Amino acid sequence: MVVLAATLIATSSYEHVNWSTLCVLAALFVICDSAPVLLSIERARVSLSFSACLASVVLLGPGGAALVGACAVATWQKVAPVKRAYNGAQFALCGFAAGTVFVALAPGDALSHGAGLRGDELIVPFAAALLTYVTVNLALVGGILLLANQSKMRELFDQMVQLAPGLLGYGSFGLLIAGTWDAVEAAAPILVLLPLFVARWAFSQTREQERAHEAVLATLCQAVETKDYYTRGHSERVSRGSVMIAEEIGMSAARIEAIRFAGMLHDVGKLGVPTKVLQKEGPLTEEEFAAIQLHPMRGLEIIQEIGFLDEALDGIMYHHEKLSGRGYPRGLAGNEIPEFARIIGVADAFDAMTSTRSYRPARSIAEGVAELRRCAGSDFDPDMVAAFLRALAEKGWEPPAPVVLPLDVPVQTTRQDHDDPTVPLKIAGEGAW
Repeated sequence: MVVLAATLIATSSYEHVNWSTLCVLAALFVICDSAPVLLSIERARVSLSFSACLASVVLLGPGGAALVGACAVATWQKVAPVKRAYNGAQFALCGFAAGTVFVALAPGDALSHGAGLRGDELIVPFAAALLTYVTVNLALVGGILLLANQSKMRELFDQMVQLAPGLLGYGSFGLLIAGTWDAVEAAAPILVLLPLFVARWAFSQTREQERAHEAVLATLCQAVETKDYYTRGHSERVSRGSVMIAEEIGMSAARIEAIRFAGMLHDVGKLGVPTKVLQKEGPLTEEEFAAIQLHPMRGLEIIQEIGFLDEALDGIMYHHEKLSGRGYPRGLAGNEIPEFARIIGVADAFDAMTSTRSYRPARSIAEGVAELRRCAGSDFDPDMVAAFLRALAEKGWEPPAPVVLPLDVPVQTTRQDHDDPTVPLKIAGEGAW
């Protein structure tokens, strides 16, 4: 690809290229590319340089745009030489492709008077060039990630859908630069830098807010797990298992993020259950059993005011419902149980079975799988079980390390495990629940 980009640059016509304009836009490109916007998507960033390269499409044509894009090799970021060369090549190809589309659609000799075109003459060809630029960029970046086995097709598609609006937004600033170039020339990039970096600041604030949300959720999880040393890490693993199922059934990226939160907080209602009830060894009294049954509702009460959780609330409230209608807190059956709750119920039970508890060692992955299959259709949604087992076969599962109790933590011998379907809760004087 580097060779192709170099060939295109070498063979392009520069007859109408204004070299002072090229230098200004190249400098703007390097400045912007050195300050990318980091997103919540893993490994993802949006480069502010899109605006400079799209402006060069209008002002310099395909060859000039390719030269500006190639300046990515000079970014100030700490980037490996191979990645630096790849970025320069792919930005050059994006610029050349977008420039070619623009010249093909713009009226007259766009290369000689691109900056002098009227606004109505610029909009359609620029929009087509912008779409071409973003499409080529996403295709090249996505392709290298797939070839390097750093991403799966479905996951990559969801990430591209999330990235595209930001890329289109920053690229559209290029029209502002090109449209004002005749009036202010070299000052145009400077005027655009202010709104660009304001937008970058807004993105960074959103990212910081997301990190604060994560910290709040992690704190709540830690508070829950202090009640039982044997459940350390349980919430995180249930969250991971829930995401595995959600990805397997093709949920959107936004819903996957919501179910990740739901998995993390599914047991937050334990904060409202007395520790002596959670750790009781013998059968529960009716009052104690009622306290256990109420923990999903307690969880909802604790977190319902956290606005960004949305659909996650249903998963937290109903993750102990069973398809047979013998679950709690409301005894819902079949499709009455929200999808999030049916997903979390599978991940929750599997982790409980394959984790060490005070009364038994962890069961094997094979035993957990067998139990899920046995309970599919009665306790668990068969479709969710099947999705989890497919994801499990592909991605594997890392059970928690054996529990080593600190000297100041008393040995707990409770056999009351509301998560483990093989150890049902019992009420004093009655059979198994």
